[in-house]
Amino acid sequence: MQARETLLGKSLPELEAFCRRLDFPRYTARQIAQWIYGKRVKDIGLMSNLSAKNRQTLQEHAVIGCAPPEKCQVSQDGTEKYLFATPMAEPGEQAASQSIESVFIPEENRATLCLSSQSGCRMNCAFCATGNQGFNHNLLPNEILNQYYSLPHAGQISNIVYMGMGEPFDNTDSVLASLSALTSEWGFAWSPYRITVSTAGVIPGMRRFLDESLCHLAVSLHNPFPEEREQLVPAEKAYPVKEVIRILQQYPWHKQRRVSFEYILMKGCNDTPLHARSTARLLQGLKCRVNLIPCHEIPGKPFRKSRAEDALRFQEILQRHGIICTLRKSRGEDIMAACGLLANTGKSDKETGTGRKP
Repeated sequence: MQARETLLGKSLPELEAFCRRLDFPRYTARQIAQWIYGKRVKDIGLMSNLSAKNRQTLQEHAVIGCAPPEKCQVSQDGTEKYLFATPMAEPGEQAASQSIESVFIPEENRATLCLSSQSGCRMNCAFCATGNQGFNHNLLPNEILNQYYSLPHAGQISNIVYMGMGEPFDNTDSVLASLSALTSEWGFAWSPYRITVSTAGVIPGMRRFLDESLCHLAVSLHNPFPEEREQLVPAEKAYPVKEVIRILQQYPWHKQRRVSFEYILMKGCNDTPLHARSTARLLQGLKCRVNLIPCHEIPGKPFRKSRAEDALRFQEILQRHGIICTLRKSRGEDIMAACGLLANTGKSDKETGTGRKP
């Protein structure tokens, strides 16, 4: 029997082509898109404005492609981390490592969903648990979108960030397809200015993103000195951050579309006044902001959180040079949901936080 096609993640033209193959009327594609993206149905049988015959045919040839998370852990601060199985996660001891995690972060005036774009990651950043896990596989568009589609909190989410597991521009096709579904009028119709995609600076995918999307961009900086940055972010060797910045200077940045730089502060490593002044010089002339993020300790790694006074001094130096700079608060650290901690260790809820089923 031929494998059924996945509907979630398909664009309207792709749905139209699929409907033609099934001899459906052309307008059926837009009806299907409305049921999936507009109403987020989980069952083809609920698509009531399709004829009974066409619903049956559709069920024989397609699946929506959504699945609920297998586990949810709740932090003391209200952050929730979700574990999703993927088709690569076959039963057995490798299942946990082939799965993915995403994080829901509720705040007073907003709620952010942090999505993964890969299982594992190829970038091997020294301070990141996901990178230490290694690369497993790229996610398909429906696997990216399912992290939003299947959540009970989906209606509360005000912002989406591609800052979970993986390097988005190492999986550019799927990421751009998922962004199209999120922002198109036939899709979820999100404003692109409520979505941010993070990168270590993978230039080929970043260029496509800048040309094909209006979403915000976040670049993982972490050190202004090339030799030191390469020790933290090996992508520096292939894609120097100075070249990344040169490219970014060619694009318009404004209140609607922003570029920001993520900078994890590590005690005695990259948090000195010299690092702050050099960061300011590096970013001179680029309309941007810097987010200073506390380092989250990973077992076996030497990196530690900067002292509060050193973080404040770093922020003040950047602000004196005219750079908008924010000190971020840590969220979900007790359940390994904070920045750089997503790793699919396979530990039980009891070992890693307060667990519950979604």
